[in-house]
Amino acid sequence: MTHDTMPAPVVEDLWQDLDSFCRAAGVQADWLRQRAAAGLLPSGGAGGRFDVHTLHHVRCMWRIERDFGAAPELSALVADLEAEVARLRSLLNRIA
Repeated sequence: MTHDTMPAPVVEDLWQDLDSFCRAAGVQADWLRQRAAAGLLPSGGAGGRFDVHTLHHVRCMWRIERDFGAAPELSALVADLEAEVARLRSLLNRIA
């Protein structure tokens, strides 16, 4: 391995605790705990570990709530729909 090349970190292992994940997501821990308790987060966070999918989901939820004053349930739905649209676009790009 050259000095220019660094191995990519394993994304699923980036956030091992709530505080570091909240800093990465730009949200308060209480905000995240409330949404987790309501079942509005994807399966990330199991065992105190957070993945990049959960990070994108939380950032989207925060943005929707902040920018539009949306209820947490609505922001979670929008985040789910944005992720699904991105997945379908990716699939279409591979087919085309």
